[in-house]
Amino acid sequence: MNNRFLKLIMPPCPFLCPWAGFFVRSPLVAEEGMSNEKQILSADEIRRALVRIAHEIDERNGGLRNVALVGIRSRGVPLAERIAAAIADFDGTRVPIGQLDITLYRDDLKLRGPAPRVRKTDVPFDITGKTVVLVDDVLFTGRTVRAALDAIADLGRPARIQLAVLIDRGHRELPIRADFVGKNVPTALSERVMVRLRETDGVDEVVIQRGTVND
Repeated sequence: MNNRFLKLIMPPCPFLCPWAGFFVRSPLVAEEGMSNEKQILSADEIRRALVRIAHEIDERNGGLRNVALVGIRSRGVPLAERIAAAIADFDGTRVPIGQLDITLYRDDLKLRGPAPRVRKTDVPFDITGKTVVLVDDVLFTGRTVRAALDAIADLGRPARIQLAVLIDRGHRELPIRADFVGKNVPTALSERVMVRLRETDGVDEVVIQRGTVND
């Protein structure tokens, strides 16, 4: 039988055609099976972005003598530790590192249920008079950073506060701008930027997910 005859007697099957001896992939099935994620940073790109941020912190402040890093929980903490390690590699300076939980300072705390999960804040040094670099994974509306500023204010009075983020995805709701950015990523409001790190997720990558949004 020629191909023209086959087309006449064998209309497309939506899923499979066992009587024809072969399977026909449905466009719908193929679409549903596709990943809704797109990688925007690989492990090596994350490493290079953090090394660049470490150098920029040094340059912006004319040295690191009075600089401290404070990671915003959760993924801001390992990012701060990696930046500190990069600084030690090229400068030999071991900058102080702190961990900041901003749960009780969030402006949407009442929307998060009766028992929000509060984790430990550990800033084992006096921040008064220091340049404190807040470190976070994704800068979005700016509300997380606003909460972090309130939390820092309860710990002391830094000489200045700077902000370092791995990803700036835009859509600010407050007048907050990062001083150091690993990558600017234009996004839709319906998308979510996911930062995955070895310390928390077992892998280093940044992806965009369709159909969800960041906090």
